[in-house]
Amino acid sequence: MQTISSLLQVFKSRKMAALLLLGSSSGLPFFLTGNTLKAWMTVEKVDLTAIGLFSLVAIPYSFKFIWAPLLDRFTLPFLGRRRGWLIVIQMALLIAIALMAFQQPKQALQLLAINALVIAFFSATQDIVADAYRTDVLNELEMGAGAAVFVLGYRLALILTGSLALILADRIPWSSVYLLMAASMAIGIFGTLFAPEPKRISPPESLVDAVILPFGDFFQRRGVLQALLVLMFILFYKLGDAFLSSMATPFLLQTGFTLTDIGAIQTGMGLIASIVGALTGGVILSKIGINRSLWVFGFLQAASNLAYFFLAQIGKNYQFLVLTINVENFCGGLGTTAFAAFMMSQCNPRFSATQFALLSSIMAFSRDILVSPAGSLAKSTGWSIFFLISIIAALPGLLLLPFFAPWNQKPAAMNRPGVDNEKEDLWGKN
Repeated sequence: MQTISSLLQVFKSRKMAALLLLGSSSGLPFFLTGNTLKAWMTVEKVDLTAIGLFSLVAIPYSFKFIWAPLLDRFTLPFLGRRRGWLIVIQMALLIAIALMAFQQPKQALQLLAINALVIAFFSATQDIVADAYRTDVLNELEMGAGAAVFVLGYRLALILTGSLALILADRIPWSSVYLLMAASMAIGIFGTLFAPEPKRISPPESLVDAVILPFGDFFQRRGVLQALLVLMFILFYKLGDAFLSSMATPFLLQTGFTLTDIGAIQTGMGLIASIVGALTGGVILSKIGINRSLWVFGFLQAASNLAYFFLAQIGKNYQFLVLTINVENFCGGLGTTAFAAFMMSQCNPRFSATQFALLSSIMAFSRDILVSPAGSLAKSTGWSIFFLISIIAALPGLLLLPFFAPWNQKPAAMNRPGVDNEKEDLWGKN
């Protein structure tokens, strides 16, 4: 009991409270240019083809590494290297989201698209700085807890801008909904002002250095071979999970579950289960370390796909659906925490905005591009075989672990400059 209590103390700090608020701020804009916006367009009877094309406004999330070096190189003259940028971006987001209240989807679709693209750009930029901030402010022992708390804030924001926004839209005009969502950006502004300043680290001396040095630093610290293995691992670690997630809703609909079933069980219960998994993962990671967490959580994340395989055999069964959703999302939450902590551990605080943006872009490529054949694969193989294939898709990432994250060896990232290297037991070296 004393051990558990000491682990939970990691969560009880000013920086963790700040990361909860910053995670919420990071998640707030996402649905406002995605599912929630598409719901508004559908209600306004916008053409379905146009609604589908609006997915392209999310392009900034995939290319944010292009302007990340600017945020590493330049520091605004207030609130420090990261918080200064955060407060400016959050104010811009508040204004851009508020402007959505004055849009008319049916009459002026181009203006709506431009407004949504601006929100996505500032949102992706906020992600760059928020990811860099948590990488800079957390010491090694806190990375698991920090990742878990940030994910918690992000998921809570999705409830606000997803479920609550849609419920409000049934009762008040959409313009009022977007004004309320804009006002909720005050959460992030307060979080930025409340957040402690990370240890001062010298930025790159020039923009050229900000572009080139992050790559050289990453490969120099790891060595070319291990660095490439790390990049391949980031590409593949969540691939099995992404395969399943991309086709889970079509599978459930074809199995006979209703949209209400999916909304209440898959979205509602699933979100809660993933939050519990992320927080649990943070506590466990603080005890057994990032290396061992990647192993344990990775295998659980892959094995949890078996629940969907069995559901495909059983068919429409509400009790087993509840079990399936909870198991898969809980294990996915565990894996997400370990993965986020691992990516933070790979970043040099001097270049953390650029390096984390690059690593997360590789992850996004896996999530958005490599899973694109999932629909045709499920159609040709059937659901049962598809879910088994999703487990196989998780294996390449797991098979890479012995090469750069051995069970009983701390990773090279422990020696990155500007961080506290005293907590060796975090990496499972007891």
